[in-house]
Amino acid sequence: MKIKGSWNIIVGMKDIIIAKNAGFCFGVKRAIDKTEAVLDEKGKVLICGSLIHNRSVTDDIVQRGGRIIHSLDEAGIGDTVIVRSHGEGEEFYKDAEKRGIKLIDATCPFVERIHKLVREAENEGWNVVIVGDRDHAEVKGTGGWCRKSIIVNSYEEALEVQDDDLFVVCQTTIIKDVLDDVSRAFTENNKRFKVENTICNATTLRQESTSELAEKCDMVLVIGDRSSSNTQKLFSIAKNVSKNVFLIEKIADLPLQEIKKCNKIGVTAGASTPQRLIKEVISTMNNENEKSMEELLAEEHYDLNAQMRLPRLHEVVNGTVHQVTEKGIIVDMGYKKDGLIPKEEVTLEGDQKLTDLFKVGDEIQAKVIKTDDGEGVITLSKKRLEQNANWNEIVEAFENKTVLNVKVVRKVNGGVIATYKEVSGFIPLSQLSDKYVEDAEEFIGQEFDVKVTRIDQRRNRAVFSHKVIAQEEKQQRLDAIWNTLSEGDIVEGKVMRFTDYGAFVDLGGIDGLLHISEISWGKLKHPQEVLSIGDTIRVKILGMNREKGKISLGLKQCTPEPWTVIYDKYQVGQEVEGKVVQIKEYGAFVELEPGLDGLVHISEVAHKRVKDIAEELQLGQTVKAKILDIDPERKRISLSIKQTTEPEEELDEEVAEEEAPEVEEPAVEEAVQEEKTEEVEE
Repeated sequence: MKIKGSWNIIVGMKDIIIAKNAGFCFGVKRAIDKTEAVLDEKGKVLICGSLIHNRSVTDDIVQRGGRIIHSLDEAGIGDTVIVRSHGEGEEFYKDAEKRGIKLIDATCPFVERIHKLVREAENEGWNVVIVGDRDHAEVKGTGGWCRKSIIVNSYEEALEVQDDDLFVVCQTTIIKDVLDDVSRAFTENNKRFKVENTICNATTLRQESTSELAEKCDMVLVIGDRSSSNTQKLFSIAKNVSKNVFLIEKIADLPLQEIKKCNKIGVTAGASTPQRLIKEVISTMNNENEKSMEELLAEEHYDLNAQMRLPRLHEVVNGTVHQVTEKGIIVDMGYKKDGLIPKEEVTLEGDQKLTDLFKVGDEIQAKVIKTDDGEGVITLSKKRLEQNANWNEIVEAFENKTVLNVKVVRKVNGGVIATYKEVSGFIPLSQLSDKYVEDAEEFIGQEFDVKVTRIDQRRNRAVFSHKVIAQEEKQQRLDAIWNTLSEGDIVEGKVMRFTDYGAFVDLGGIDGLLHISEISWGKLKHPQEVLSIGDTIRVKILGMNREKGKISLGLKQCTPEPWTVIYDKYQVGQEVEGKVVQIKEYGAFVELEPGLDGLVHISEVAHKRVKDIAEELQLGQTVKAKILDIDPERKRISLSIKQTTEPEEELDEEVAEEEAPEVEEPAVEEAVQEEKTEEVEE
């Protein structure tokens, strides 16, 4: 039986079917060819990001003189930088030109076409929609060719899109069903949209072939790197059809026991998978010694890696502990030569010895750091393997903006050194906290979360920041507080500091402004007249502006406005006590309580004739007065001081008349108006 787009190989009783579109696509091969051409010419080159998503290919390029960088900040004037096959945004090219960096563009031609489409669509007034994984390098690069893009990856996300006039493109490696789901969502929401199916033809053929393999075969082997998007999609497609699917990243991943049970095996590979790996998989199942698969599996010491004569430099190998000494560990890797792990290449804590950690027969994994030490021994390292694994975690954290937990171990100039497992990183003094740090000594020995802000792949160096985490945590706390507050709420707060125009009140993590005009129903010259630092008060939220982070508060609103309850406390004829707050030619204003002043006309100050009221009363003086009249509508209270005292002696009628000259009502009106004007000016 022949499956469309595949080759059949008969291995003993096994029928191995290889998808015709397995392995490097045109764009990937083009990127590798361009990179190798530069390496052949110059012996070195910089690559911004992973050239393709396959570690073994990337490692080979690095060994030949390639260096992975993550931004143009790591390149210098005159350097040559390869633009990876996934492409970059428009600003990347402009930045390179400004810096004097030479670019060799290895962007896949199919991806370049998408860049052109989105730029033209936006210029025509469309809103660009990219269907794909928002964290994928290709999607990020495509988004960099328009001012704004909407990224969706499912039917549900598409339903949330509010914009109209949508121009839809997609990641070249997505499953077409996802694109169809997005189109269906836009149709159901009556959106005006236009779809440009930018899935690569090779991707479509590879996905169709994989689905057919899964239907017809007992087992499907998907060969490729786990970080490759298209490899993961092939694995997902096969898994939807068959349960017997395995992702093969290296030869050691082959499920030999499961292969033994199957007669028909399908093989496919991602677009970033080199042909040599596909051949190694087939060669393993169709061994050169022409032994049956059953015979190979029956051999007690059979090891897939034994097909290779010697491991390569920097390769990670598996083996069995053959001997443990004080100086190191002898490892049987299944090669003609044994491996040696020196004591210095093992992480030991305290008084630990190698014999405490390893015993003869233990399985062990290590990294090759020397292929021959001159005596026929391959030198291995456990420590370098751990560092590599830890470094990869740091790189992944940098790319994905995830959090790592580190321990501060020592102080250095400008900051501290912190360790993440076996890898050290630098935290600048300014990044230790969201507050000013004068001395880093207090942080020694502390463990806390950080984000990776910069990495140097060539020297395995990283820069961490705890300040970013502290700021994010603070923002989360602030958001939580904002979500609990509403305009009109009465809340409790603590007076923190004063200004001439008011007081700042801590509401539990957010400061609100209590303006001086909102503190009291009366007039104040400074908040300290009624408040003190540290006072706990209840205030009303008058206004909120989350964008500017401002909250307006009122204290006086927590008590009734005096004029609204005037008759609850005051009646005509009642004697009251108050403080002289203003002195005018025509009389004095006496404050009965904040926001409630009464006028003592000059004729009501004393029984004798008063020419200058300042001779009788002083500002701040406490006086007793009798209420003559209350006018709530005009907000006026007339008071008399003299009616609370007895006259000292009888005045003749003539003197009395002189003492009490008539005052026309307009004069009082003018006095009140003057008072209001002064309040406005203040």
